[in-house]
Amino acid sequence: MKRFVVGISGASGMPLAVTLLRGLRNAAPALPGGVQVHLVVSDAARQVLALESDLRAEDLLALADVVHDARDFGAPPSSGSWPHDGMVVCPCSMSTLAAIAHGTGSNLLHRAADVTLKERRPLVLVVRETPVSRVHLRNMLAAAEAGAVIMPPCPGFYARPASVQDILDHLAGRILDQIGVPNTLAARWGEAADTE
Repeated sequence: MKRFVVGISGASGMPLAVTLLRGLRNAAPALPGGVQVHLVVSDAARQVLALESDLRAEDLLALADVVHDARDFGAPPSSGSWPHDGMVVCPCSMSTLAAIAHGTGSNLLHRAADVTLKERRPLVLVVRETPVSRVHLRNMLAAAEAGAVIMPPCPGFYARPASVQDILDHLAGRILDQIGVPNTLAARWGEAADTE
């Protein structure tokens, strides 16, 4: 079984987080033993979810196998002795990026990311802000130097997306690629969608 941690912080991008969680769930049959998703959602993310979608917090949490309270530093993802196969923070706010980049975490999401880095496991930060300041850029560089993949949700248009959901699928597929989860969400270069 593959076990992944997904953190959702309070940046814009809740539809992408939902698409990512659904992609993980749909990938389970393709992986031996399936996939187990451990989810950590910040309080700010719950507020943004209400602004950006019609989903209730309960709907979002239902997409995970295990949900951990962001204030619970005793939860399994807070320890390096608890094995997992990678973590994604999607979306990753600039304050969450700063906490991860400088090891100054104040909640379980930050701590789990810190542990992921120190254990040399894959950590993907789907940073969401534009434009970015020098402070943001320095924090991205610091996180990248510590081992994180910095992955702003920049859409590719070679697959000729026909809807926002097409763009979300492509982005979620590229994120899943980074943690080694097979998927057909993202069109591959040279395999762009038929444009009839």
